[in-house]
Amino acid sequence: MPGDSRERADLLEHERCAFRSAGGDFSLLHGDSLVELERLPAGTVDMIFADPPYFLSNGGMTCKSGRIARVDKGAWDRSMGVEQDFEFHMRWLELCRRALARNGTIWVSGTRHIIFAVGFAMQRLGYRLLNEVVWYKKNPPPNLCCRYFTHATETILWAARDAKSRHCFNYAAMKLANGGKQMQSLWTILAPRAAEKVEGKHPTQKPLALLERIVTASTREGDLVLDPFNGSGTTGIAATRLGRRYLGIEIDRTYVDLTVRRYLAERGIYRTGPLPETADRNRANLPQGDGPNAIPAAVSSDSTAGRAASASPASSSTSKDTLPSG
Repeated sequence: MPGDSRERADLLEHERCAFRSAGGDFSLLHGDSLVELERLPAGTVDMIFADPPYFLSNGGMTCKSGRIARVDKGAWDRSMGVEQDFEFHMRWLELCRRALARNGTIWVSGTRHIIFAVGFAMQRLGYRLLNEVVWYKKNPPPNLCCRYFTHATETILWAARDAKSRHCFNYAAMKLANGGKQMQSLWTILAPRAAEKVEGKHPTQKPLALLERIVTASTREGDLVLDPFNGSGTTGIAATRLGRRYLGIEIDRTYVDLTVRRYLAERGIYRTGPLPETADRNRANLPQGDGPNAIPAAVSSDSTAGRAASASPASSSTSKDTLPSG
């Protein structure tokens, strides 16, 4: 039936995959999210989690490891102005809506810098807003200028594809996780701990507990989860733990490799040293060596559009994952 990802061609059988697990349930695309989203078949994704650029890298200051530091995450996080930033949100949200199955949902995380633009874009595109979740961080970085309240929350918008969508909500699982009481839309979850960064760091990494809750709440086992701003791959790790399939898009090869290391570690596959580079994409789903701990090869993508556009925030696909102060 059209619109049901489980009855359509497997998106993870994708020749442009930079990495594909031996089981075929975890894949990464190395390229620009706007380009790669447009290439995906319509109506094939069950759930999307998106943590787009917050456009914070504009010369401000923050607190990092107890010290004053400039907010400069990269060209992908620099604002192009209100109008162009909004056009970017309209475009990637439009492509995500196209990729969603008819009963699919999307979660978008953001702060005051972008979340109002994201919500307005969702309304214009025909999404049906389901919830506004507030993620409260008990250990936020301090506010250095002492002229504002300390930034301790992020907003996560949850929306269905359209007004006719019969979205998945695992009410019983959420109630059980909340001690037998209905779960509210205020979530207190600590920022990522050191154990979640053993394989490497991403400047905006989300806590695994947050993504596990989101995936559990809105998907069924075997569903396909997409993250168009993959970053360090936290969404993919949560999907793997919960028996869901995963497809991530990431423009920065460094974070593609970080995600692969996290996935291999999650699966109990030991690896040291850099990941291999090879032009043979057909090896993406073949193990290296023999035995249960054989390691799938990471392979390069031929997507040049994303690399060429990487200097523009309107074509970025690096994920966000914690809120800087300021």
